[in-house]
Amino acid sequence: SNSWSAAVPQFLCLSTEANMADDANSNSQPPGFYERIKSFLSWSWTYLWVLWFLMVLFLVFFLRTPLKLHENLAAVTAFLNTLTPKFYVALTGTSSLISGLILIFEWWYFRKYGTSFIEQVSVSHLRPLLGGVENLSPAAAFPSSNGETESSRQNLSECTVWRNPLNLFRGAEYNRYMWVTGREALTYYDMNLSAQDHQTFFTCDSDAMRPGDGAMQKAWRERNPEARIKAAHQALQQNYECAMAYVLLAEEEASTITDAEKLFKQALKAGEIAYRRSQQCQHQGTQQELQHRRDTNVLVYVKRRLAMCARKLGRVKEAVKIMRDLMKEFPLLNMLNIHENLIEALLELQAYADVQALLAKYDDISLPKSATICYTAALLKARAVSDKFSPEMASRRGLTTAEMNAVEAIHRAVEFNPHVPKYLLEMKSLILPPEHILKRGDSEAIAYAFFHLQHWKRVEGALNLLHCTWEGTFRMIPYPLEKGHLFYPYPSCTETADKELLPSFHEVSVYPKKELPFFILFTAGLCSFTAMLALLTHQFPELMGVFAKAFFSTLFAPFNFVMEKMETFMPSSLWHQLTRI
Repeated sequence: SNSWSAAVPQFLCLSTEANMADDANSNSQPPGFYERIKSFLSWSWTYLWVLWFLMVLFLVFFLRTPLKLHENLAAVTAFLNTLTPKFYVALTGTSSLISGLILIFEWWYFRKYGTSFIEQVSVSHLRPLLGGVENLSPAAAFPSSNGETESSRQNLSECTVWRNPLNLFRGAEYNRYMWVTGREALTYYDMNLSAQDHQTFFTCDSDAMRPGDGAMQKAWRERNPEARIKAAHQALQQNYECAMAYVLLAEEEASTITDAEKLFKQALKAGEIAYRRSQQCQHQGTQQELQHRRDTNVLVYVKRRLAMCARKLGRVKEAVKIMRDLMKEFPLLNMLNIHENLIEALLELQAYADVQALLAKYDDISLPKSATICYTAALLKARAVSDKFSPEMASRRGLTTAEMNAVEAIHRAVEFNPHVPKYLLEMKSLILPPEHILKRGDSEAIAYAFFHLQHWKRVEGALNLLHCTWEGTFRMIPYPLEKGHLFYPYPSCTETADKELLPSFHEVSVYPKKELPFFILFTAGLCSFTAMLALLTHQFPELMGVFAKAFFSTLFAPFNFVMEKMETFMPSSLWHQLTRI
């Protein structure tokens, strides 16, 4: 049986290689006769279209006598001379109306989908018919071994939604905002992602066997907040040591940070008991290991939220100590980005040396970046020169080494997330940050500026230096954004994801600014021009008739001159003589 099991993969490998060889042979076969003709016509239409056009013109001119072009042209001219000015008013007015309707549709399509409908149809349907092909990059032309291209993997990683490490409390902050303003600060998509996170981190397969945990499994799936709170109280009735029930009540039922902290302290006691209990039997089986992992997640989450409560209540040193202990006790949980909470608390204490030491550890090329990492590094370098920085002095004497380092750090941060400076400089209004953010997107910029704007204001001259230098970043980045300067090219999916994460009353910041397509500008000009012609023809019919005749006679003067010269070389009787021969 061992030899047979070893022979099966070998046979599969050989058959796969044989199929690949057959595919290669089939692809290497020479194309047929019709394919050659089709490729030749496509190539000729692409590169020899001028020759084709001249051949058609020559054929029409050569056959002008049998086709009776002169007689037909004279008949058309006589018919047009009989038309009244009202006809031209109706014609130009109808053209203006149609082009206006096309303009409205193009503008609506561009605002909704970010592209021109006519351009998309031309590229998608007409270009393949004319033999055109899309230019594929090397990464797209040669897929990787698992069938994905480098660009698709990059876009997937760049457009991943992350849990906001500084997310607010629903009951004590988000709900209070809704009570005051009447606006929902969180979108359904954002809350649905949070529900999925809770089910992933706070539940396991063995919850049905533990009193209280089964009720919490149903609570995390509930969409109605009142139903979730009711299920949490039922879980506490079944088991007063259910840490997850205290967590849900602290997040959603507590109306103040103080009440939330009291519930989190109760959750900490219950979570520590469950953690020690599962730690002793984690190696007894798979279920026990999963249960211990769940208890670890609950304990880390509770301690982190307690540190955030202490930070919000002004006990910043206590919050820093909790976070440091948490990072030492669970060093492998870097994905939770606890260091970003610690950076913000240390900036509040103005412990800039500790912040610099933390950045030296986490601002590494192998670790994922964030707006907090990049802009905090820029803030620390700007702090060294911002109090004495003057744009007039810098333009006269040039930048010093320290100023150049600060400007480069700002450019690096702006390239990573170009939306942040408008919020820091208060050029765009802030809203409450969502529970999830998209790195390099508008949601991350809101989350960063919401907590760090005060730290930039505290450093004298930092915002002035940012205001003078941040726009210079865009002169360094290639446009269009085919490649980045210090980071990957800016992803194109941020606008769509941010619209799902941010509330509808917020205008999502878009980078790069989308330019109006050519066809929108063309239809706008055509609509305006034809409307103007209709108005002038209606008001001054005789004058517009004279102007039109003069315009068309001037326009066709070169064509008539060429026709006369060709008539001398090839008279109209030549076709009659050829037919007699």
